[in-house]
Amino acid sequence: MSSPVELIKEKLDIVEFLRGYLQLHPAGRNFKALCPFHKERTPSFMISPERQSWRCFGCSAGGDVFSFLMKHENIEFYEALKTLAEKVGIEL
Repeated sequence: MSSPVELIKEKLDIVEFLRGYLQLHPAGRNFKALCPFHKERTPSFMISPERQSWRCFGCSAGGDVFSFLMKHENIEFYEALKTLAEKVGIEL
């Protein structure tokens, strides 16, 4: 049986989730945006739908949907897990 973390990652598309926080622009197979974690004029924040991950080449931050929510909302992992589980309808 899959863990709740794996189930959430399977059900939640990182591109659609981050679209709620950032203005995304297509960049080949990926998407780019201005990084919400530091000031910049040229987008260096890349989202890979294939890998379900993100990375900023300006400030070197990166990760998955959990790490984005934790960093953006300044919350701990368990809070991010509860929030994302509610969003996709998974009971913990």
